[in-house]
Amino acid sequence: MTPLTLLRRDELLDAITPRQLTAAVATGALTRLRLGVYVESTTWNAAKPEARVVARAQALALSCPTPPVVSHETAAASHGLPLYRADRHRVHVITPRARPGAAGGVIRHRGELAEGEVIEIDGLRVTSLVRTVSDVARTATFEQAVTVADAALRQQFVTGPDEYDFEGAERFRQESLTIAGRSAHGLTRARRVLEFADGRAQLPGESISRIRLREIGFRAIRLQVAVPGRGMHPYYVDFGLEDANAFGEFDGAIKYVDGKILDGRTSSQVFDEEKQREDWIRGTTQRSYARWGWPHLATAADLRARLEDFSIRPPR
Repeated sequence: MTPLTLLRRDELLDAITPRQLTAAVATGALTRLRLGVYVESTTWNAAKPEARVVARAQALALSCPTPPVVSHETAAASHGLPLYRADRHRVHVITPRARPGAAGGVIRHRGELAEGEVIEIDGLRVTSLVRTVSDVARTATFEQAVTVADAALRQQFVTGPDEYDFEGAERFRQESLTIAGRSAHGLTRARRVLEFADGRAQLPGESISRIRLREIGFRAIRLQVAVPGRGMHPYYVDFGLEDANAFGEFDGAIKYVDGKILDGRTSSQVFDEEKQREDWIRGTTQRSYARWGWPHLATAADLRARLEDFSIRPPR
C-alpha cells in the first residue's frame, strides 16, 4: 500500500497565498483531513480505503502535541491488513487515561498497553499486530474481525502455496486471547473470531464467503484445495465443499484489472486462462463448481441462491 503524501498548511503557504489555499479546498483540488493538514484530492479519491484510514491517522499525529497510539482497525490498516466496511472518517486510538476527552474524528479506547505492544510504522505509533488483532476481535463485527484476523494469520504464517504454519497460527491465537482476557469486555466475542480465523483465506471476499457458507449450513469446508493440473504444478481452488462434493471460488473481478496479477497479460487472456482451468477441474474431478462475487455475499440467502443455480446445497 502506497502511503498518501500529506501537505501541511505552512508548507503550502510557502508556495501559495492563504486565499489560494482556501480556494483550492473550496473547488475540491485539496481535501482537508484535519485542521492544517491536507492531501491532493486526485490521489485521495483514487486511494484504497486502507490508505485513507492510515492518512487520517498520520494527519492526527501531525496535529497532536503528543503522538497518539493508533489501534483497532486503524492499526490494522497500518499493518497492511485489508478492512471490511472500514470506518473512513474516524481514527481509533488507545489512551490509558481514566476519562479520555472527546476529539473530532477520533474514537478513544481506554486501556493499558503492555511492554512490546506499541511499535512504529512509517513514523506512526501503532499497537503491535497481535494486540491489534485482539482489539479488533473484541470490538468489531464478526465479519470485520474475521477479515482482519485471517489477513494477519496469512501475513505471518503462509509462506507459499499449500504452506501454512498451523502451530505458529495457534500460538498467535492464544496470545491474542490472553490479551483479550485483560479487558473487561469482549473475550467471548474474541474467542469466536479467533477460533474461526484461518490464514489460508487469501482475500477479504474469501473470509466473508467462509462466514456465509457456515451460515448456510456447510461444515466440511476446505481452503485452498490442491487439484492436479495439466503440468507439474497443481491448481488451487478457494473452497472444497466436502459435504456437497463441490468446489467454490470467490471471484472479486480484481484479477482482471490488477496489474500485478495480469503480469503483462490482457484481461481477456486472464479470463480465458481461468475458464480453461475451471473446465479442467470440472472434467477431471467430476465435481460441481460454482463462482460467486461480492453481490452474492450481502446475505447468506444471496449466496445460497447463487449456489442453488449450480445445484450445490448444504447437507440437511
